[in-house]
Amino acid sequence: MPTLPQTRGCFCCGVHNTKGLQLGFTHEQQQVEARFQFQAEHCGFPAVVHGGLISTVLDETMAWVIGVNARQFAYCAELKVRFLRPAIPGVDLVVRGELVANKRDRLYLARAELRNEAGELLAEGEGKFMPLPASAQQAMRTEFIEDPTPILGPAPGGEGEDQDFRSSQDYY
Repeated sequence: MPTLPQTRGCFCCGVHNTKGLQLGFTHEQQQVEARFQFQAEHCGFPAVVHGGLISTVLDETMAWVIGVNARQFAYCAELKVRFLRPAIPGVDLVVRGELVANKRDRLYLARAELRNEAGELLAEGEGKFMPLPASAQQAMRTEFIEDPTPILGPAPGGEGEDQDFRSSQDYY
């Protein structure tokens, strides 16, 4: 599967963030996935990965699947996570995401799931995402190590393309 470009500092996919997860995402057709392990320092309760970190990985996966399919990145406006089984540090995991709906490039609905090496579903998430304003899309591209254009297409930038994230009520 083709590899997605990585960033420098992102907590999830930043390769220079020594405290981060350094996830490497791949994509095939309209899905994205990453294979990784949580470490002991990612635990909340003893030997159980913190739910906030699981939520973060699900959120990141959904943001990437939107990036691949809509060719732009989006902020998470709403995140719903369902935890089914504990995630254990040091165990091989796979997170997969898919775009559920694109509402005229103004609102995206996505889902993601986290499974262990046995294929058991550990957690699943659903999210509503709003596109980053064009200026933020352009600024974000400077954070990538390699050119994201083959995946994301050209950077947005014409007049009138910038949207104000603060007016989120307009999206619902």
